[in-house]
Amino acid sequence: MSDTKIKVGIINVTGYAGLELVRILLNHPYVQICSVTGRSQAGLRLNEIYPQIDCDIVIDTQLSKQEEVVFSALPNGAGVEILSGLVDAGVKVIDISGDFRLNDAVLYEQWYGYKHSAPQYLSKAVYGLPELNRGKIKDANFIANPGCYPTCVLLALAPALQNQLITGDIVVDCKSGMSGAGRTLVLSSHFCEANENVTPYKVAAHRHQPEMAQEAAKLLGEAVYLTFVPHVIPMTRGICASCYVPLKKDVLTADALQIYRDFYKDEPFVRVLDMPPSTKYSYGSNKAFVNVAIDAANHRLMAFGAIDNLVKGAAGQAIQNMNLMCGLPETLGLENVPLFP
Repeated sequence: MSDTKIKVGIINVTGYAGLELVRILLNHPYVQICSVTGRSQAGLRLNEIYPQIDCDIVIDTQLSKQEEVVFSALPNGAGVEILSGLVDAGVKVIDISGDFRLNDAVLYEQWYGYKHSAPQYLSKAVYGLPELNRGKIKDANFIANPGCYPTCVLLALAPALQNQLITGDIVVDCKSGMSGAGRTLVLSSHFCEANENVTPYKVAAHRHQPEMAQEAAKLLGEAVYLTFVPHVIPMTRGICASCYVPLKKDVLTADALQIYRDFYKDEPFVRVLDMPPSTKYSYGSNKAFVNVAIDAANHRLMAFGAIDNLVKGAAGQAIQNMNLMCGLPETLGLENVPLFP
């Protein structure tokens, strides 16, 4: 590896995902953060706003044009033209929004509420889930970083899907911490509204549903029918996914677990457990924990996953993708042990 550091820019640094990128990249030995943007707090140093971040770079309204890699944490729909222009200019781009995750532009009108202005770039963006697309990511210059829920759900289901253990009739129940809603103030995120409360939301309308269905269908090799119900719970970080799917063939829990262990045996960030995982296992880290069990009485497979939604579900996975794109060891900068308790 060269001692030359990769010049990195972060668009919209002041959201949770953008700030998490800074936190992790500050410990990356081959990265130099050369620019960060954020309109609402432009002109301020990062450590003025966030004293816990040991970085005095000034927030600007635009990139410095020195960047070799750009991470974008813009809201959905806000970065389509900006990022397509950067790709054309030869910059490696990793988009944390949902703007380039779906293969069909028509779905953006249905699920995101806007007409995609650069549909020709949907085929250029590689879906950035390294455990499934590592080879393509290594050769890519444009990554659509997966959503937090799809990351957790797809890692929980991928071995069963690819090994044809299950049908395409998938039911997914997820619980997420409050940080998944972002920093924008809304009534539902106020303490008195969220504390001691569990709420299903965006039922049959969550934007991650078509993303999950799209990628699950690729693994299974046929169309899937995916019911997804997310819930927000009063904790800061973490996603727990519980997935229920009819079996295609008889299999014992022990055999299913072995299939999962074989599938993930070389994966640096995925751990297969003998019991359903806890979100605390992944807190503050890029690790994902999965488990599988067979409900023989009902001929159904049950798969479980847990990740930190801001790390493996966003910033950490984006950096994992950057490492692959730049020919660096995949785990570089991401080796930290999860926090506990």
